[in-house]
This record gives sequence, structure tokens and C-alpha cells, in this order.
Amino acid sequence: MAAAPRLDVIGLTRRFGTKAVVDNLTLRVAAGEVMCLLGPSGCGKSTVLRCIAGVDRPNQGQIRVDGQTLSGDGIEQPPEAREVGLMFQDFALFPHMSVAENVAFGLKGGRAAKAERVRRLLERVQMARFTDAYPHQLSGGEQQRVALARALAPRPKVMLMDEPFSGLDDRLRDDIRDDTLEVLQEEGTAVLMVTHEPEEAMRMADAIALMRAGRIVQMGTPRALYTAPVDRAAAAFFSDVNSVPGRVRHGIAETPLGQFPAPELADGTAVEAVFRPQHARLDFDRSDAPPETTATEGKPLRVSVRRARFLGVESLIELQSNEVAAPLKALVQGVFLPKPGTMFWLTIRRDRCTIFPAPEAPPTG
Repeated sequence: MAAAPRLDVIGLTRRFGTKAVVDNLTLRVAAGEVMCLLGPSGCGKSTVLRCIAGVDRPNQGQIRVDGQTLSGDGIEQPPEAREVGLMFQDFALFPHMSVAENVAFGLKGGRAAKAERVRRLLERVQMARFTDAYPHQLSGGEQQRVALARALAPRPKVMLMDEPFSGLDDRLRDDIRDDTLEVLQEEGTAVLMVTHEPEEAMRMADAIALMRAGRIVQMGTPRALYTAPVDRAAAAFFSDVNSVPGRVRHGIAETPLGQFPAPELADGTAVEAVFRPQHARLDFDRSDAPPETTATEGKPLRVSVRRARFLGVESLIELQSNEVAAPLKALVQGVFLPKPGTMFWLTIRRDRCTIFPAPEAPPTG
């Protein structure tokens, strides 16, 4: 029998006027699990966190922690009674308090017990030597570590994090994220984190809930969302994608890149074959005959180089084809800078290509 979730959100809806900013959202987070709410700005991610924290009141739905109702069924627990920790972009440290005083703020119990909890947490976040310092004397990364220690000090059952690393530079951000994740896992806290950065979600999360317009459109492991996106927009949220048009015949999508299984789509359906640039294979066009392919690959497509750029670790090759109207892209490891006009054959493995129904064209006139 599966363990009960630490955080259980059921049918959460929050409206502003007639607009549902969060629309019938359901998710569960286990103790020690990190779930990321991922999506573009304005999709309702932060509103979900505010409702769980108790600083915003949902119109309907239930919020439970360890089976206890915090919101719903006529109950609305105040924020201070929810055993929920908060971390935001603004570290919100009290400027007139020392580091130790900031971490101890809100702790209950005797002086010795509070001092011991503060000492242990500051050691764990590598800030023990700054006990008597004040926030203005700390760097952004150091303030972030103190904010984490303060949020964890009361031993919250759930930690809510709203883009807490966005104010840090890239290199420092990686270190702080990794350290934060390790501390949260050691504490056994259920974590719900908001971000609009796919890389951050994939780096930190055990599970990702991809949001769009107030709803969760797909939920699962980072690998599942990356390799089996629910639609083209979900695929494109994680990286650039290429799209090649096609049409379904007898359960097969026929495209300029070959045939791909499409058993669930009706005959005649217009589709697009979507694949990521890093999955494209390029072979030099040394003759009129295309290269040999394996049974797992589609049909080679003749393309020419529009532009090539070196990105530091890999090279981005922009391509065009007489058979596909939209430009295509390929990523190649290392330095690879063919001249414009160079001809290649582009091939894609069938298991690296996903078939989606083509979006309907907007009405004209």
C-alpha cells in the first residue's frame, strides 16, 4: 500500500473575477520528494503556492498536509498554523537581526534548544562562521543559505519555494541549488518549487508538473516529460524543436523524413513530426545517393547549411530543405562549422521523433 502524501492538493481553483488563474489543480507530494511547478510567467504557479501557504484563499478545493485539512470543507487554517515553510526570490531577512537571530526567529522552546537548532542548521548550510553577522554584510549566496536555514528551523512538513535562486549568478546558483536540495532531502521535507526554467526543474525535481493557463497539462518524472511530451508546446518548453509536416495513411504518418507510427490518428489527419536538434544525424552529401539507414531510422532528407555557430560545447547548424518550408536545426558536439550552402543528408531515429496532430490554421478573412 502506497504511503499517504505529505502534501495533498485536490481540485484547487482560484478565480480573480471571472478568470480562473488556477483551474481545478490536483497534485501530491510525498515526504522527501521535490516537485517543481514549471511553466511560463502568468500560468498560475505562484498563486498555487500562496493558496497552500494560506496567504491567498482558494475559491474551491482542498489542501491537506499529512491528512489534516488546511483549506477546504469550511476550514481555513491561518498561515502560522500550517507547518509550511516559505522561500522566495526576496530572501526577506530582517536587516536589524544577526544571522543567528534571523534563523531563530519564530522558533519555540527553551533558549538552549533553540540555540542548538540554530547552530546545527548554520553548520549544515556552511554559515556557522557568520553567526553574528548582519544581512547587509553577506553576499547574495550567503543570504540565500541563511534564508534556507531560517525556513527549515521550525521543521516544516512542507517547503514552498518560489524561484528562490533567480537572483544568483549561474555558477553560484548551481552550487546553492545542489546544497539546498541535499539539506531538504536530509530533513525529509516535502518540497513544492516554482520555476520557469526547465533546466532548473530537471536538475532539482523528482517530479515535474507542467502548467499552462492555470492547469497542469502533464505530470511525471523529468525524463518522462522530456522524452514523451504530451503535445508540441510541452516538447518545445524543454528545448528547441524541429517540426516537419506529414499526413496519416493507414496508421502511418508519412513525412519527408520517412514513415512513423501513428496508430491513434485517423486517416488523412495532418500531423507534424517533432524532434530535437540534438537528435538529428547529419551525413555529408557526397553523391546523389542518400546514405544507408537502419531499420530504426527514417528516410534521409537532403538539406543545405544556412548558418553554423559554435556555442562553446556544441555547434548549432541551421539548415533548409526544398521539401520542408520551415528551417531546421541540428546540434553537433564540439566545433563543427560547415560553410553556408554545404549539402547534407539529415536523418532521425524513429524513437526520437514524436507525431502530433498539426495545429489548426487560424480562420482567414
